[in-house]
Amino acid sequence: MRTKFQEQLDALIDRLASMCHLAGQAIEAATDALVLADLPAAERVFDLNEQIEALRGPCEEQAMTLLALQAPVARDLRQVITGVHLVADLSRMGGLAQHVAESVRRRHPKHVTSGEAEQLLGRMGRLAGGLAGLAEQVLRTRDPELAAELDRRDDELDSLHHQLLDLIQDPAWTDSVTVAVDVTLLGRFYERFGDHTVAVGRRVIFLVTGEQLRSNLSIGVDQQ
Repeated sequence: MRTKFQEQLDALIDRLASMCHLAGQAIEAATDALVLADLPAAERVFDLNEQIEALRGPCEEQAMTLLALQAPVARDLRQVITGVHLVADLSRMGGLAQHVAESVRRRHPKHVTSGEAEQLLGRMGRLAGGLAGLAEQVLRTRDPELAAELDRRDDELDSLHHQLLDLIQDPAWTDSVTVAVDVTLLGRFYERFGDHTVAVGRRVIFLVTGEQLRSNLSIGVDQQ
């Protein structure tokens, strides 16, 4: 029974890693769409997010099956519950990438923004893609040290987000209010995407060690 449980849990984690891989592809495609005003790239994000959501149901079903049929206790129960939370984090990452793509589609054929704001958003998008790639590695290896690295790398994304907000609030800002709103929302989408990758790392640490690390992340049930 123990061997069967572990095999099923490994299969669940593998599916979660696949969701994370797709989320990374989605945020990278969304960023390409943003900086190039590339509508086909934006449409690809919608396709990728559909693939993520197609995996969500089987992951949740597999976790519920483990709970119902294997009656896990202690560490095993912790691993299954962590898997359920990871499904939600990864689904939200796909949703955030789609929000970026929606902004591109809404403003096409024009760019959503330009100049320094677009450059900062592009850098945020590349960092977010890198964080997703690292989160995928964390899921596949379940390495707590690698998971802790997500926290450190997310600090750079947060720094770029602060720079973006400072740029919008600068009296020298000459773009319209509409552009300022778009840029503010896009920065938030990328920042939240990074937060979810950090949450993935923290959940993996909890899964492996049982230690619940304190976090200043405010990712709630209804938040993206």
